[in-house]
Amino acid sequence: MPGFVDEAQVHVKAGNGGAGAVSFRREAHVDKGGPDGGDGGDGGDVYLEASRDVVSLVAFEEHPHRRAGDGGHGSGKRRHGRRGADLVVPVPEGTLVKAANGDLVADLVQHGDRYLAARGGRGGKGNARFLTNRLRAPAFAEQAELGEERWLDLELELMADVAVVGFPNAGKSTLVSVVSAARPKIADYPFTTLVPHLGVVYAGRVESGGLGLVSARESVTELVIADVPGLVEGAAEGRGLGHRFLRHVERARVLLILVDLSPSEGRRPEDQLRVLLDELGRYRPELLDRPRLVAGSRADTLPAPERLRPEGYGADLLISAATREGIDELVGRLAALVTAERAATPGPRTGRVVHRPPPEGVSVVREGGEFVVSGREATRAVALSDLTDPDALAVAQRRLRRAGVDRALARAGARAGDAVRIGDMVFEWEPGT
Repeated sequence: MPGFVDEAQVHVKAGNGGAGAVSFRREAHVDKGGPDGGDGGDGGDVYLEASRDVVSLVAFEEHPHRRAGDGGHGSGKRRHGRRGADLVVPVPEGTLVKAANGDLVADLVQHGDRYLAARGGRGGKGNARFLTNRLRAPAFAEQAELGEERWLDLELELMADVAVVGFPNAGKSTLVSVVSAARPKIADYPFTTLVPHLGVVYAGRVESGGLGLVSARESVTELVIADVPGLVEGAAEGRGLGHRFLRHVERARVLLILVDLSPSEGRRPEDQLRVLLDELGRYRPELLDRPRLVAGSRADTLPAPERLRPEGYGADLLISAATREGIDELVGRLAALVTAERAATPGPRTGRVVHRPPPEGVSVVREGGEFVVSGREATRAVALSDLTDPDALAVAQRRLRRAGVDRALARAGARAGDAVRIGDMVFEWEPGT
């Protein structure tokens, strides 16, 4: 079985556009047929989309590359190239998308949230597009634009109604396995849970046989509960795997703090609670304002009289996953808290989709002895198939003036004869030409 992966990288490559065609009509009884080269098709886009059918980023661990389809080339008789197929890449709900510099670019919270990760290159125009009254036989076309490509970092923050927080070996996995159908790995040693687990809990009237037998007449509350890996002191500063674990708590509506009552643990329950709350507060102070329930686990290890005093251990109630003592009450109280939170804050607690606008205009920077012009319109202006053709060169010059390249170069201090680079082309600048 593949493991749970909550951090990954993905390389997205949008499709390249198709090149425009240079073609002239060649038909019987048609003298000097005009240009009929078709346009190239646009390249496909790459989208990242939140999906409830995906629970982990494991698909990117060994295969991080995703590429959309290329656009088709234009051809004669004004036949345009086909558009490249878009690629939609599913990611789990709650995935953070970050650029290579660490900036957050998208937060995909709900099923269907989509982010344009790489934009496809535009197809080139065929020579038929350059036909004018003054230019009757254009012998050039526009080249294709390359699709965007980049690396992105993906981080998963689990979407859960309840996050179970506690020290390693406090009984979190056992509790989740008892109240839900989840079957996390369980053993009696610290750090058993190295990955989070999700379980679904159904809270309603229990007729007989314990949880799971719910009356059809009674409304049922469905809870998603997350078994968050155990915290250690210093987790907020990144000790152990602190930050990786703590981020799975951020989106939970309710926190269940689990303290171990077992005398063999060596740390008093009230000390456990103090340290856990301190770590949560130092990581995200707003977590301390989140509705929470404190439960003492392994109540079966206490003498019977002690089980009647949960407040003596800093807890709201005492439970035992082994004997199911207090389990029904725990589920009922969690359901009440979650229901109240859903009513107060409908929808996800946090979540935003940050759209990346396409770059506009042109910019000029001096690098060494060259002035480098950047900007999509400037690059497109010189993307013609044959700039040795005087007509093509005249079209490129008009495009550059419309894009504001002359003004940008003058503001940057360029003078006649200076080397100017646009894309792969380098030429000497002459103002006004």
